[in-house]
Amino acid sequence: MKYKKIGKILILDKNSPKTKEDKEYLESLLKKYNVESIVKVKSISGQMREPSLEVLIGDTTETIHKENGCYFKLDLSKVMWAKGNNNERLRIAKLVDDGEVVCDMFAGIGYFTIPIAVLSKAKQINAIEINPNSYKYLLENIKLNKINDKAGYMRVNPILGDCANEIQNFRADRIIMGYVKTTHHYLKPAINSLKKGGILHYHETVPEKLINTRPVERIREIAGSRKVTVLNIVKIKKYSPGVWHIVVDAKID
Repeated sequence: MKYKKIGKILILDKNSPKTKEDKEYLESLLKKYNVESIVKVKSISGQMREPSLEVLIGDTTETIHKENGCYFKLDLSKVMWAKGNNNERLRIAKLVDDGEVVCDMFAGIGYFTIPIAVLSKAKQINAIEINPNSYKYLLENIKLNKINDKAGYMRVNPILGDCANEIQNFRADRIIMGYVKTTHHYLKPAINSLKKGGILHYHETVPEKLINTRPVERIREIAGSRKVTVLNIVKIKKYSPGVWHIVVDAKID
């Protein structure tokens, strides 16, 4: 059986044959995995990345998940959680240099923002999110991890709005574009807001044969006369047959 455990909630594979009628079996899973609810996430859709969820047993879809020493509160019926991106969230946090100004363009509940704030010495992280539900939990997770309290100032700056517009208010040393659908449409405002020598982390879903060409070509096209140095191309996970979720780390002078 394929499953993911997020906090006190067990997520079964969307193709699992188990239903609400399998009560005895589901109750055994509650006990075995020490969870409060068992659900199926049928799909994640739209710009807001909203889940379609079926609760098989239990009466809560809200939980607190711990990862890499960070705490994330979320409601799985309202916001997404990509457990397979765990290593990437940690990798980015470790790349951030002391004193950097970082912009997280698709911040969600703080997937990248919170680890950067907890594990690095970034000066400020501007976290932009368009989904009001995700933004609500972003605010809660900033408090839960006591980030701004410890800093004594607004070290994580949460912003509710369209990142294509809001990013233009900042000049950043590092910009994270952790969204995989139509992300290239946001490259121009991102690159325009990146300081000389700044680092872009650009996510995309791409056919395997185009991994080393299409994402880089898109970055170079938007960068124009600015020099683009590809530092790394990381395969995060299989998105669908023959298609990978990748991230390009690029320095733009």
